[in-house]
Order: sequence, then C-alpha cells, then structure tokens
Amino acid sequence: MANEEILQEEESNILVLTDENGVDQEFEYLDSIEYQGKEYIVLIPNEEDASEIVILEVQPVDEELENYVAVESEEILDAVYEIFKERFKDILNFGD
Repeated sequence: MANEEILQEEESNILVLTDENGVDQEFEYLDSIEYQGKEYIVLIPNEEDASEIVILEVQPVDEELENYVAVESEEILDAVYEIFKERFKDILNFGD
C-alpha cells in the first residue's frame, strides 16, 4: 500500500506596504476588525524584535484594490486595540 502525502500551501500573512516616501516595509497580518462601520487591519512589522502593532484603516479603491491609511484618532486606535486584545487574550501576551 502506497503512502500518500497531502501538501498544503500555507497562506502568506506577509504584506508589503509602501509608505508616502516610496519605502517598502514588510508586515505580518494579524487580524481584520470592523469598528463603527469601517474596517481596520492589525499588523506587526516583520522584524525579529518588533513589539508594537500597527492599526490601519482599510479604504477600498475599487473591487480589487484597497488603500491602508494611518488612523489619526486615539479613540479609534484604543477601541480597535481593545477588540484585538480581547480576541487574542488566550493566544498573545500583552505587556501593557
């Protein structure tokens, strides 16, 4: 009887974002959160010593493209971060 191997492709969680200066940076995608009718993504820089997350607002451009925009409101950042912490409280250790 022959052994069958099932190969599964891992979904890539790495996003490469380009800032306003044209510099590319890699981030690991952690979560997508809906808050007050808008969508936000939670990322962490794809670096060994990264310890801070990044929260960006998702702004659809068309059916296939979307922009990720920095969130200026501390209230929104705090609210989205609290939702993220609640979702991952059993998985991640938050040092705040």
